[in-house]
Amino acid sequence: MPATADEEQVPTFAELGIPPVLVNALERQGIEAPFPIQAASIPDVMAGQDVLGRGKTGSGKTLAFGLPLLTRLSGRKAAPKRPLALILVPTRELAQQVQTNLEPLGRGLGLRFKTVIGQTSMFKQIDALRRGVEVLVATPGRLKDLMRQGACDLSDIEITVLDEADHMADMGFLPDVTDILDAVKPGGQRLLFSATLDKDVDVLVRRYLNDPVTHAIGPVDEPVATMDHHLLLVAPKEKSAITAEIANREGRTILFARTKHGVDRLAKQLVQVGVRAAGLHGGKSQGLRTRTLAEFREGTISVLVATDVAARGIHVDDVTLVMHVDPPADSKDYMHRAGRTARAGERGTVVTLVLPHQVRSTSAMTRRAGINAPRVRVTTGDTELVKLTGARPPSGIPIEGPIIPERPRREGGRGRQGGGGRRRGPRTFDRGDGPRRRDGEGGRGEHRSYSGGDRRGGGPRTGAASHGNRRNGPYNGSRRDNNDARPARYN
Repeated sequence: MPATADEEQVPTFAELGIPPVLVNALERQGIEAPFPIQAASIPDVMAGQDVLGRGKTGSGKTLAFGLPLLTRLSGRKAAPKRPLALILVPTRELAQQVQTNLEPLGRGLGLRFKTVIGQTSMFKQIDALRRGVEVLVATPGRLKDLMRQGACDLSDIEITVLDEADHMADMGFLPDVTDILDAVKPGGQRLLFSATLDKDVDVLVRRYLNDPVTHAIGPVDEPVATMDHHLLLVAPKEKSAITAEIANREGRTILFARTKHGVDRLAKQLVQVGVRAAGLHGGKSQGLRTRTLAEFREGTISVLVATDVAARGIHVDDVTLVMHVDPPADSKDYMHRAGRTARAGERGTVVTLVLPHQVRSTSAMTRRAGINAPRVRVTTGDTELVKLTGARPPSGIPIEGPIIPERPRREGGRGRQGGGGRRRGPRTFDRGDGPRRRDGEGGRGEHRSYSGGDRRGGGPRTGAASHGNRRNGPYNGSRRDNNDARPARYN
């Protein structure tokens, strides 16, 4: 049957100039035709032009810059400590995702990769750079550390990619990003991919990109047609049970809670009622975060409970439902979270649990996001809840009490002890690779572990401290628990 006009307009990867070894590798992964942003961007990247790519999350940006980057570097060898290409990303999870997608393809071209991120061995990263790495995938903080130590020299970088530049700006990384770009080889190719171009990203574009070719695939703020949104109005006493019923649905599901403490509590309670769930937030070690994501991808666990750190770095196929257990702070966070489902043309559902006092603010937030999210009042076990989410009663003991307690944004802090003294509680630090350094992702509280002994001679303690906080309940040892998305200062 002859191809239609629309089909003739879509080039193949081979027609875009991608070498056969990469085309064959893509076909083995079931990738046979380029997405629109790939078809539009690859020829310009191959030609050595600076490119500004705009597109929604899940639009295929990694291969849009990755395939031509690998093609252009094919057969090249880097000198020790002097990589040839840099892919700069905002989060550890995204760095690992980029390497997972591109390293197997680059291996067929003889290209060596290394990911440099916080909370992983700096010694191994220095050793790999000393032996030579063609493609470096990095978060800003850890890369700055390596540069300061003389372990990495960017003066041979020919291709620089800023992936999810808007997220880097949101997370406060622009000073590090500009320092890194200033150290890159002058006149090299710059590729910037971002969902939005606010004033901070525009500064990067005007300062570092030379006459870029812009490829914007559809309005970036247009709602995804394959994504359904609903506001579920729930009574406070039923929020726990409804959460458990939705989490127990069939299919891969992500639940978002506002704080790290809330994530841990919710994940634990879901497991207790028979739901295969695990938590992910910036307070966990990188090894545990990596294992949790791997189990989620493999299906060992079906429910991931996460803070907003997951909204900025998780790319997992077949997530069919995203639930905001706690409504996000603003419309931008809503869209980041929602973008974990309905990826690459698949269908997905986004639901938000809304308590009575949250109705007005949550409705206003979805309107600002341009989302039509009908409000539906639901109770446990009703047919409408089952219809919208596939909820089903969990097999274990019902959860009692609120899963995510309503707390002020600033929680914990300096708990009052005894007569109200201001002495801070004991704490220990997970120093990762050594001294407290910039991490490249996550919140300031990520490096802290409040389970050890007091450095000043006090006895050890585990779990939440026993010292009460009169406003917020038990002191959990963190001055700020909702800061996963802010750049960490230390490893």
